[in-house]
Amino acid sequence: MVDSSTNALQPGGMIDALALSLDLAPADNVVAGTPHTGFYELMDTDGRSVGIWELGVGTVTDTEIDEVFVVISGSATVEFDDSDETLSLRPGSVGRLGAGMRTRWTVTETLRKIYIT
Repeated sequence: MVDSSTNALQPGGMIDALALSLDLAPADNVVAGTPHTGFYELMDTDGRSVGIWELGVGTVTDTEIDEVFVVISGSATVEFDDSDETLSLRPGSVGRLGAGMRTRWTVTETLRKIYIT
């Protein structure tokens, strides 16, 4: 169950993260394409936020916050400004980002993830 007054996921409740309709808007810091982005916060408690985030096809840059995520649909690569490391994301990928990391997300199939910050 989701509390309609707060959009929060309630104890004993569930939500279909793949079917959930997100309010989408043009992404910021676009390098290529015209990607959209949107999110839905499921809960915010004890300084932790859990939600669903989506980024459409294209390339954007970002400065990250501390986050753990699980990709539930789509595909992308994430490159880091200060490293030769590249993450290849697909459904089932679990990743961790650190505060201040500068990244470049190249999405080839609309990416949707569950995040914990």
